[in-house]
Amino acid sequence: MIIEIRRAGFVNKGAELMLLAVVHKLRERYPKAKLTMAPVYGGASDTYEKMVSLQLYPKAWLWRKGFDFGRFASFVPKRLRALYGLVLTSEIDVILDVAGFAYSDQWGVDNCKELSISSSVWKKNGTKLVMLPQALGPFENENIDKYVRKWAANADLIFPRESDSYKYLTDIVGEQDKIKLYPDFTNLLEGTLPEHYDSTDKRVAIVPNYRMIDKTCAAESKAYLPFLIRTAKYLRESGTKPFLLVHEGVNDQMLAEKVSEAVGGIPIVIETNPLHIKGILGTCDATVGSRFHGLVSALSQGVPSLATGWSHKYKRLFEDYGFIEGLVSVTDSDEVLRRKVDLLICEESSVALREKLNDRSGELKRLSEEMWGLVCSVIDEVRGKKK
Repeated sequence: MIIEIRRAGFVNKGAELMLLAVVHKLRERYPKAKLTMAPVYGGASDTYEKMVSLQLYPKAWLWRKGFDFGRFASFVPKRLRALYGLVLTSEIDVILDVAGFAYSDQWGVDNCKELSISSSVWKKNGTKLVMLPQALGPFENENIDKYVRKWAANADLIFPRESDSYKYLTDIVGEQDKIKLYPDFTNLLEGTLPEHYDSTDKRVAIVPNYRMIDKTCAAESKAYLPFLIRTAKYLRESGTKPFLLVHEGVNDQMLAEKVSEAVGGIPIVIETNPLHIKGILGTCDATVGSRFHGLVSALSQGVPSLATGWSHKYKRLFEDYGFIEGLVSVTDSDEVLRRKVDLLICEESSVALREKLNDRSGELKRLSEEMWGLVCSVIDEVRGKKK
């Protein structure tokens, strides 16, 4: 059996965390299955090396101008393809789409168009398509709705990650049994700590996200860096030992360096392993973050967190954890910001909050396991037919 993990990769730590979560679950349930992904989705210069480390076979796929040029790989002799471990689209039994957030007006029409065309090919091949929990919509751009209808018809299971995504999709295609709401599934992954990591002077993590500058309105974009600086200053004044955790990328690092410099120098942690990032967040007393999967990693471990966000997914995440008060605006006054931070760092409120978050985390993990049960039923059906 060949299973493709689609649109995951190493382009950011959230994508890599989702990839690791899927690989872990599939290896656990289907140890003999061949797992494949298209290197083009890797997003990193060392994508091939990372794929090898995860024992992922490369899929021949290259989408350009509405056509999959990977189809030409079928002209390569089978023996030569096998020598290099190359997998063809026609050989894949099940595709798990792990896009996270790709099918939406915010990312343009092209992603939805490509999925509608590709999924039609897969359906003709008898390949099953499961869209794992992810943010979807809104879908208001011209012509995007026709592509959404097409890929939704071709999919076997679709898991919107929260109520807004569910509504954006069902407003177009209607409610269907195969469309089911389930939370982000990276909550099942256990974090690890880097060797010799010392959390003594790193108790409250501030996790910046450059998307708060390039994906928000002008007022919020302009206010974001000052917001981070105000937060860091108050945390430092409160004696909580804040530090900056770079979840990914040079732009996030640039923000971290500016904040650290502005408040007189606080530690900056740059970590490339997403499991280490989750492990580090698990050691914290609290976090203030803007990276979605950084927030999932913290909340799922019962770590009190505040969030600023640039899409609907942040609000719904905090609703899932029963802590809607944890949302903060970058334009909030100092008084409001300090009151919100106090919820995290004052002992009485933080203890109660940890208990609430751990209770909700247990329920959300149960739902994630339930979701995997549905996914495995599709895979088991295919596997049964191949025997």
